[in-house]
Amino acid sequence: MPGGRTAHSRFKIPLNLENNSMCNIKQQSGTPTAQLLRQAKLIIWDEASMAKRQAVEALDRTLQDITTVSLPFGGKVMVLGDPWFSHFLLRVGDGNEEVSEGNFIRIPDDMAIPYSDAAKSKEELIEKIFPNLQINRGSPDYVTSQAILSTKNNYVDDINNQLIEKFWGEEKVYYSFDEAEDDKNNFYPIEFLNTLTVSGLPPYCLRLKVGCPIILIRNIDPSNGLCNGTRLVCRGFQPNVIDGEVAVGEHSG
Repeated sequence: MPGGRTAHSRFKIPLNLENNSMCNIKQQSGTPTAQLLRQAKLIIWDEASMAKRQAVEALDRTLQDITTVSLPFGGKVMVLGDPWFSHFLLRVGDGNEEVSEGNFIRIPDDMAIPYSDAAKSKEELIEKIFPNLQINRGSPDYVTSQAILSTKNNYVDDINNQLIEKFWGEEKVYYSFDEAEDDKNNFYPIEFLNTLTVSGLPPYCLRLKVGCPIILIRNIDPSNGLCNGTRLVCRGFQPNVIDGEVAVGEHSG
């Protein structure tokens, strides 16, 4: 969204959270962040279900403190991520979802794909999230309005590779250049570094085709819409440059 920020950046959430933590915004503070939060009528926290409980509680306490309003989140209207999934998590937390075999919760049928085997189930998942991919692959709205989330980077890489195969056209492969600084004894050879998948960094081998979606993971030029989380569509290749079209937001196109 225009002007969007990460939760930790916007709310000054501490990295080391405890049950009584507060955000780094003081009640008497005249900083732009404090003033902005006092004036805000609506706060949207996307993917809030992935945040730690202590982070949400820290924001709750901080908003009550800086607004001097003893209501949840200082009386602000809070939208926490996807309401559909959030409501399910709340029902689980309140003990209103049926429990089976001890402490297991059965995920509703409309939120799951029946498992048969790894390959078939993954193919069904891709087809469910990206139906008619070949027909709609040139549409920015189509390729950026769906997404498959996963728990581990290697699962993401596996699904990405399978999806890339479904796009037509020539494939372009880009490679990163990795080296360890001050590694005089060569404890970390390039071959080893290339096997690492570090959170926040792209894989060593990046496969792309024209029409496939791209997501930025760095703030390159936020004023022009190129920031962490910006979704684009690949439109062409040059030796050291990827041509991308911004697909969402005020800078789309």
